[in-house]
Amino acid sequence: MILRGNREYKMTKQEKSSSRIYRSDKMKSGPIKAAARAMLRGMGLDDDDIAQPFVGVVSTQGEMSPCNVRLKDIAQHAVRGVYKGGGTPREFSTISVSDGLVNGHSGMHFSLMSREIIADSIEVVMRAHQYDALLCIGACDKNFPAMMMALGRLNVPGVFLNGGPAIPGRHEGNKVEIKTVAEYTGKMFAGDASAEELESVSRKAWPAPGCCAGQFTANTMGMIAEVLGLAPLGSSTIPAVYSERQAMARRAGRELMRVVEANYPLPRDLITRESLENACAAVSATGGSTNSALHIPAIANEVGIPFTIEDVAAVFERTPLITHLSPSGPYLYADLHEVGGVPVVLKELLKGGYLHGNCPTLDGRPLAEVLEEYPDADGEIVVPISEPRTAGGGLSILKGNLAPGGAVIKVAGLERTEFNGKARVYESEEHCLQGVIAGEIEDGDAIIIRNEGPVGGPGMREMVTVTAILYGMGKGETTALITDGRFSGASRGFCVGYVTPEAASGGLLALIEQGDSITIDLQKKSIQLDVSDEELAQRREQFQAQDRNGKAYMVKAGYAQKYVASVGPASHGAVTHSGNLEWPVEVSE
Repeated sequence: MILRGNREYKMTKQEKSSSRIYRSDKMKSGPIKAAARAMLRGMGLDDDDIAQPFVGVVSTQGEMSPCNVRLKDIAQHAVRGVYKGGGTPREFSTISVSDGLVNGHSGMHFSLMSREIIADSIEVVMRAHQYDALLCIGACDKNFPAMMMALGRLNVPGVFLNGGPAIPGRHEGNKVEIKTVAEYTGKMFAGDASAEELESVSRKAWPAPGCCAGQFTANTMGMIAEVLGLAPLGSSTIPAVYSERQAMARRAGRELMRVVEANYPLPRDLITRESLENACAAVSATGGSTNSALHIPAIANEVGIPFTIEDVAAVFERTPLITHLSPSGPYLYADLHEVGGVPVVLKELLKGGYLHGNCPTLDGRPLAEVLEEYPDADGEIVVPISEPRTAGGGLSILKGNLAPGGAVIKVAGLERTEFNGKARVYESEEHCLQGVIAGEIEDGDAIIIRNEGPVGGPGMREMVTVTAILYGMGKGETTALITDGRFSGASRGFCVGYVTPEAASGGLLALIEQGDSITIDLQKKSIQLDVSDEELAQRREQFQAQDRNGKAYMVKAGYAQKYVASVGPASHGAVTHSGNLEWPVEVSE
């Protein structure tokens, strides 16, 4: 309120905003933009609405998966929060690809590709319409990192919100989720379960909308958004069907408007080397998805911070595992929510000196200060930092002649630390899957799936179908699987992925022959092809790249052609541009 004469006068929103120049003014202010204002009024906006900052509210709403199917509701609550906070929300949507529904067939080529399309599409709308801020709502593996990449690229006031994990189902008194179904498939092929039992589990595993219930890629990336400060602390673990998530969406909208007015913290204030290291520590402490080693460097690339798999490895190596989350433990994300959510994990890491506590959070306060408000470890889902499950973290980066650029393995839940076996080589995921079902795999085999990297795939498919069936057959640790493709966050067993350089880019993976000896040592963090340098040199001379299984058609046209022409190595995030783009600073004509 202000005083005019002897009476109080409440300024209109237009008057409040008159002293502030917003980026969106370029699109809507001044005589020359009268036609634009006519279009805005055609959408139902009045003068006050037009005067306010414009906020893009983007979601991946759609019927592509149970993850995305209810995001419209969450977006509507976020819109209310933005409007209450003094902004004019502008809804739009973007694509999403469901890893779960495209697994095991050619559709998986486009999953990782979708990450780039999502980030690019958000950038295009935001830059074209000159929106002042961005609120992102995602709920599946690739749209989480894609939206964080867009926030870093644009560096406008921004918030990310997880659409929420699914709640588990129950089968014969036990919790079941998507991992259970995949492993029952393996049990069926091994003769330990019937087709009827498999179908019964399938019918119970996903009782309501939401993303995968365990600490798989989606929830790992939701956690990372919290750690980086791009999401409100405590927001990512709220199940999708809980009413609490609606309130969180409204809060996120209001919080974003506070950031707009203060112009702090912006994404590049939040995404720093220290916060990226915090993100890696959280992944390691929770046995999170191996895909984080791909997505964290990609997010760093957007803000111009060189952060490769080497940097990820350094944090993984020093950070203990302190949770019992699926897939390496029995507890799901809804269980973590009941004991306080992600902040409980972060609080324990901070106690042990594994976090940079000075990193800002979304509300501008240091992380260490905010974590004081949260409970300590419950002792079961999250164990005290003084009594970790393992001294090392849940993931490791391996190096050696087979992967000089690095490879990733999830060690959480593994009982053995060494493997030596004979190579059984497959040129694609499909060929390997056929071999597994036909009973070709024997204990001691080092299964090779090559030509599945970012270029060779193209698109770096994930091998979760193969890993789940192997585990269900009881071969999860009696065999090893080595690939230049990637794994699902649900994968477990002796699985080494993201081998760099990939076969299609001249990596040693391309030269492996049937029966070659391969040694993996988790203590030494090494992966070695036990073939002499002389023999390998001779093989390389004879090697000629060949089309595989008709896949070459993928790179001759369409988006796949553009992707292959620009994608970089997995060790640097499999990104498609040089990074560190920045929104133009000028805001007036």
